[in-house]
Amino acid sequence: REALLNNQNKNSEYCAPLTSFDWNETDPNIVGTSSIDTTCTIWDVTTQTARTQLIAHDREVFDLAFARGKDVFASVGADGSVRMFDLRSLEHSTIIYESPNLDPLLRLAWNKQDAHYLSTFMVDSRRTIILDIRMPSLPVVELGGHAGCVNATAWAPHSSCHLCTAGDDSQALIWDLSQMSKRPVEDPILAYNADGEINNLQWSKSQPDWVSIAFADKLQILRV
Repeated sequence: REALLNNQNKNSEYCAPLTSFDWNETDPNIVGTSSIDTTCTIWDVTTQTARTQLIAHDREVFDLAFARGKDVFASVGADGSVRMFDLRSLEHSTIIYESPNLDPLLRLAWNKQDAHYLSTFMVDSRRTIILDIRMPSLPVVELGGHAGCVNATAWAPHSSCHLCTAGDDSQALIWDLSQMSKRPVEDPILAYNADGEINNLQWSKSQPDWVSIAFADKLQILRV
C-alpha cells in the first residue's frame, strides 16, 4: 500500500523540497516533515492529509524529531535555533537553544530513554551539542573527538547515557554521558575507523548491540 503526502504550503504556489521526516513511535499513524519553506507539517498517514502545518523557523528547517510520546517534537534550522513544539498547544513554541552567531544547526536526535536530553550540531562543526530542555540556552556538554565535521548522531535505544556520533573523519565514536552533569566528557569509550567519510548512522532498536554506518557506496553493521 502506498500513501502520498503532498507538502503543499498554503502560502506558496509551489511545493517546497523536504529536508527530513520522522515517524511518531507512539502513534505510527503520525509522520512529521520539515521543509526549506520554514514549515513543519504533521501528517495523518491513514487519511493522507496534514493535521497541521506551522511556520517553525525564520529560515529553512533542516530536521525534525519526535520526543518519547506522541505530542512533543523539536526542529532545527538555518536560523541556528532548536525549537520545541507540543501538538496539544501549537500557539506557542519554546526556543531551547540558539547557536553562537546563529550558525545553522543541521540535525537533532532525541534521547528516547530520557526525554530531557537531545543532541544537535552545527553545519561544518566538529562538535556535538548535548542539551537539557529543563535548562535551555546553555549546552550541558559539548563533545569533541572528531577531526572532521559531524554528520550524524544516534542515542542508544536501550540506555539513556550513551550516544554515537559519526563524521567526515571516517570515525564512529560512542560516548558515555552518565557523568556529564558533574564533569566534562573528553574522550569516547569506543571508536571505529571506517574506510571513508561517514554520512549517516542508525542504532538498532530491536538489536541494540548493533550500529549501522553508511559511507561511500557501503553500509556496514558494527557490533558494539
